[in-house]
Amino acid sequence: MGVRALPASPNWYSSRCSDASSDGRLFGFAARHRVCLVDVTAAAAPTFYGELIGHTDRISGFAFCHCPGQSSLCASSSDDGSVKVWDSGTLSPVLEYSLHQNPISALHWSPLVKDLIVSGDEKGVIVCYWHNRSDSQQFFPEPRTVFCLTCSPHHENLVAIGYKDGMVVIIDISRKREVVHRLRGHEDEIHCLAWCPVPGEERLPAWQDELQAAPSEEGKVPNGELTQDTATKKGCYLASGSKDQTIRIWSCTRGRSVMTLKLPPTKRRGGAVDPAVKERIWLTVHWPAGHPTEIVSSGFGGELLLWNLTQPGKRKWTLLGSSEGQNHSRIVFNLSSVKHQDRELLFSISMDRDVKCWDLSTLDCSWTMPSLGGFVYSLAFSPVDTGCLAIGVGDSMIRVWNTLSVNNIYDVKTFWQSIKSKVTALSWHPTKEGSLAFGTDDGKVGIFDTLSSSAKNKPPQISSTYHKKTVYTLAWGPPTPPLISGEESEQPSVTLYSCAGEGIVFQHNPWKLNGEANDINKVIRDTNSIKHKLPARTEVSWKPDGKLLALGNEDGSIEIFQAPNLKLLCTIQQHHKLINAIRWHHEHGTQPELSYLIASGSINATIYVHNLKNVVENSSENPLTITEPFRTLAGHTAKITSLSWSPHHEGRLVSACYDGTAQVWDVMKEEPLCNYRGHQGRLLSVQWSPVDSDCVYTGADDFSVHKWHISKQEHTRPPQGKKSIELEKKRSIQPKVKAKKKKKPAGKSPGKQDANDAVDGDDSMKEMLLEENGVSDHEGEKETQEAELADKVSVTAPDASLKKRKPRSILPFSTLMDHRSKEEMHQDCLRLAACLKTKDNNEDVSPDLKDCIHLGLFTDRDSLHKMIDMEGKHHLENGHAELFQQLMLWKGDMKGVLQAAAERGELTDQLVAMSPMVGYQAWVWTVEAFAKQLCFQEQYVKAASHLLSIHKVYEAIELLKVNNFYREAIVMAKARLRPEDPVLKDLYTSWAALLEKDGHYSMAAKCYLGASSPYDAVKVLSKKGDVTSLKTAAELAQISGEEELSATLSLRCAQDLLLSRNWVGAQEVLQQHKTLFVLFHISHDLALAALSCHLGMWDEAVKSILGAVTRSFDAGNFTLMQEICNIILPEGCDDLRDKLDSTNSQSMDACRSLEGFVAYRLLYDLWWNPPTDCLGLQKAVLCPSEQTALEKSCISGDPSPEETVQTAAEMGENLCSTTEVPKCETQSDSRTDSVDVVDRQSKLKGCRVLLSEEMAALQNTQRDIAEVQETLAEMIRQHQQQRNNLQENTDGNTQGSNLEQSSETESDKPCSDSNQMNCKDEAKQPVTLPELTKQLLKAKQKLAEFPDNLKVFPFPDVLECCLVLLHLGSLCPPELQEEALALLRKHGDAAVHKKAARSFLT
Repeated sequence: MGVRALPASPNWYSSRCSDASSDGRLFGFAARHRVCLVDVTAAAAPTFYGELIGHTDRISGFAFCHCPGQSSLCASSSDDGSVKVWDSGTLSPVLEYSLHQNPISALHWSPLVKDLIVSGDEKGVIVCYWHNRSDSQQFFPEPRTVFCLTCSPHHENLVAIGYKDGMVVIIDISRKREVVHRLRGHEDEIHCLAWCPVPGEERLPAWQDELQAAPSEEGKVPNGELTQDTATKKGCYLASGSKDQTIRIWSCTRGRSVMTLKLPPTKRRGGAVDPAVKERIWLTVHWPAGHPTEIVSSGFGGELLLWNLTQPGKRKWTLLGSSEGQNHSRIVFNLSSVKHQDRELLFSISMDRDVKCWDLSTLDCSWTMPSLGGFVYSLAFSPVDTGCLAIGVGDSMIRVWNTLSVNNIYDVKTFWQSIKSKVTALSWHPTKEGSLAFGTDDGKVGIFDTLSSSAKNKPPQISSTYHKKTVYTLAWGPPTPPLISGEESEQPSVTLYSCAGEGIVFQHNPWKLNGEANDINKVIRDTNSIKHKLPARTEVSWKPDGKLLALGNEDGSIEIFQAPNLKLLCTIQQHHKLINAIRWHHEHGTQPELSYLIASGSINATIYVHNLKNVVENSSENPLTITEPFRTLAGHTAKITSLSWSPHHEGRLVSACYDGTAQVWDVMKEEPLCNYRGHQGRLLSVQWSPVDSDCVYTGADDFSVHKWHISKQEHTRPPQGKKSIELEKKRSIQPKVKAKKKKKPAGKSPGKQDANDAVDGDDSMKEMLLEENGVSDHEGEKETQEAELADKVSVTAPDASLKKRKPRSILPFSTLMDHRSKEEMHQDCLRLAACLKTKDNNEDVSPDLKDCIHLGLFTDRDSLHKMIDMEGKHHLENGHAELFQQLMLWKGDMKGVLQAAAERGELTDQLVAMSPMVGYQAWVWTVEAFAKQLCFQEQYVKAASHLLSIHKVYEAIELLKVNNFYREAIVMAKARLRPEDPVLKDLYTSWAALLEKDGHYSMAAKCYLGASSPYDAVKVLSKKGDVTSLKTAAELAQISGEEELSATLSLRCAQDLLLSRNWVGAQEVLQQHKTLFVLFHISHDLALAALSCHLGMWDEAVKSILGAVTRSFDAGNFTLMQEICNIILPEGCDDLRDKLDSTNSQSMDACRSLEGFVAYRLLYDLWWNPPTDCLGLQKAVLCPSEQTALEKSCISGDPSPEETVQTAAEMGENLCSTTEVPKCETQSDSRTDSVDVVDRQSKLKGCRVLLSEEMAALQNTQRDIAEVQETLAEMIRQHQQQRNNLQENTDGNTQGSNLEQSSETESDKPCSDSNQMNCKDEAKQPVTLPELTKQLLKAKQKLAEFPDNLKVFPFPDVLECCLVLLHLGSLCPPELQEEALALLRKHGDAAVHKKAARSFLT
């Protein structure tokens, strides 16, 4: 198409987003979401070739196919996760695949496999795709972010991958998950990897010195493992560049670094960025194909370095670019080379937005192509320096392009000093060469001197007056007041006018920019005596001869003023939308009358041309209004952004439009001549070339400037119909407007209607300044447009019913009446004027006004009140009570509103909040009424909260309680009432009763606990009866002190657990109660005994039965012991003894112990259950004093052992003598009684086993030991107590004497054998601590002399049994009594008797 362009800037921070084709014809780079291709075959400069369009997100990787015969194929990856393969010859996609789940960060086309594309993403996934067979394979060598990757040019299966953390990995894609090497050495991001273009590692002898320095490491691979023998595998070198400022050369056979190159702190030429900022470093490396011993790398600030790897010494680098300004000014991201004819060319892209081509043979820059990093908002050709085009860009820079340069077609200077915002407007001084005015997005206006020798370093002059919003337009024109008040020599010939988004036009004095600028609206008001508000200005344009000024306004009008005092000549009322562009026809044509033509474009897509010749020549005192255009140019489908008249033709105009096209018009014939569609976005600016009549320059939001030729375009008019709709949809998705759309006029075509729909809106903004760092934010602009459109769409027709939907206005009737026909509106104006005139004359209001209540808005208060009443009535009829209430509030009738709302049950939170305006009582009354209303609406909690706000706490709590909101009521009560208030307890108990009724026992128990009723909590918890509830209830009862209840519940719980065979659980429950725990162990022993009996293991059975008996005996539960003996051994132990193994001494000893306990039980049973005749006589003969005589004699401690024994014997004899009398007297009794006595005596004889001499001696010794130990413990306790009570410090002797005294005074208990000492002697001779120790040692020695088999199993107290036998008297056989008396005399004393007597008498 013959297009020459300044393209969009290459993307930053990508390891490979540019590449050159293998045939040396094309160089491509990623720019935003497109790929720009340039033809580099010409030596002087590249030409724009085309763009690859299809991605929807930023492109992260781009690579050509370097296999023979496929040089036109290339691939690109995007952040949207897709990879596309393109045919650069046709600029069309070949195929697309999306195998990555994450943004792709690196891409490469294998130089050996013609259909293999390798890509890596941010999560570390590597995808290999063979597009000819649509086959793919995934690898995951490391869970790290991939920064770069490159395929080996010598081995088709090797791929090198660089990661964010500095790791380099080489994988073999032929073997799944095969990592050949992990190369560790870099400390930061790997920015680039490059393979040596020549295989083998023997070509660089200078490196061998470094390798031979450590011969011991030969053959070792510190960072990886060799998969093959080094002798059989031909290696290859790999270069890596990292953010850690180093380049490393790696050996693939050794798997280690063989050379490290440190970036030198080079002095940059013409740089603008401080090299100390090393955080922004990007170190890319490139290994040119024809230079196996040389590497090219980037530097700190834009320099390129050529490293000679074979050169000895530290300085191995040479700077590229010998002359000033050849280097990049900021960091370089990508390098790629191509062999073209006899030269090897190197291409570089940089952050300075320049694309450079270098000749590696001379190390000089061949050409530089600038690029643009933002929307192209403004284009301006210099009227003095012909062909000098200024470009205002959204990347905060101005480019000045010398389009007539012969040696360099991209002769572009860049100006960025002091701008710091998007450049939105440009204008050259009409006579002064190199003076360029600019305006920015942040309201700044300044002037650059572009011809200064130090232009790149010289900042611009900045006006001290800033606009509040975006600068739309700049124009140079003659001075107007007050700048023309002084002498002409002191004033500039032209001044600078700026128009911005706030609607103000400032006049700046270019000689004194630091002075205050003038608002020209002040001059316009003064000159034209204007009292009304002036419209907001959106465009300013001076006629080239400086006699007329055109101002475009936000309301679509254009005002023409005459210089110098700016007298208003006429107003053009043609457009109805914001004016975007105004241009005057040039004056150097053959038809002078055409110089009065003024073309204008607005948001409504139609361009109007007006001829002002008659207006100027026949000027009248009063300004004219023009409503008919001279020519109408229709065809665009979106808003017009820029216009430019051809300086070579008469009546020929070019327009730029948001529909993405530029249109050339023949104005006089109203015909379209040519339409340019080369841009990929909305056009923002256009300029006709001042030197080439066939050439036009356009700028767009695709970040590019195009130079195109009219004669080479195939289209003549803008796209229409379906295509225009598709273009609009492609640019932005327009949300629907919720307001009612106007009906389509019958005469409009569908295409025309679509155009109107597309351009509606955006009345307040001339041009949206959108995001430029990525894809342009079309949606943001459209949403803003639609929001403004929604505010400006007129209401529906007057006959529409108000009841159909909620009114948009609080005054719908008045609003509706003000949107009637023009005739009715005129009648309203007349009536209102008559009414106001009558009122000024103090006459009554005109009766006609009564029918026009809506006019009360413009008259007195009474009329306004009538209008408010009418509006309120409409709201009530349509169910909009809240709007009626607002109106009454405005009127001041708040009390009436509250009463009416309460009666209708329409009180709201807003009304309650406003009720204090009426007074305190009214507020309280309103809150109570609202609470009742809420109760009817079943919003009890909210009602209680409102009652609380008027301090009715008890009422609020009662309301919640009655409606079963107990939880909320309790919170309120605890927060607001005293802790002892009975209401709180009542709430807990009431809620607990309700919960208990519903079966929520746990919650009910918590309520009872809150009410301080733990007993009730226990009862309700145990109601459910399951194991967990019973266990918790038992624990709760124990915590609360209800021991008996706790034991009962624990037993129930244990029974359930045992039934379910949960032995451990039952044990845990019973452990909390000692008695129950003993029962549990007894049950366990009896169960073991039963099993042993069942299995015939009688030895084990005896031990288990003995364990159950002794446990019950030790626990003091004699009755339980009796029951066990009765149930298990009803006939005694004879049968059990017969079944035992007599050779097993342990089982025989256990059986003897068991026989003792059985006899012990039988002894007490006989004593407690005497014959009936003996029992009656015993009660009659024994008086109370005699019954307790033995106990008294034992407890007193005075009598001797012999006396004690005698007393017991005498009591037994007396009992026998008294029992003999009735026997003699009752000889006539039945034989049964005599048989019973004989049987009892035979049973008593069976108790002889209890009278064991050995057991009596053993038990006596054990008692002695226990008594000595008790005495020692008591002495220690007394001594400790005395030490705590001492008030003074005493020496060790005194403490010793105290200890001795305490031992003497406190040791009043018998401590020796009964045969050696009595109680009287003990009182006279106190025992000392050494004596006690001696007695304890003697007793233990005596204990050790007893056989062990006697000590293993327990036995009943022998002396206690002796006393019982003596107490039985004549019922006991004499021989047993004799044995018992002998044992008592030998082993008994007063203390023993006392203890034994307590056991069986109490």
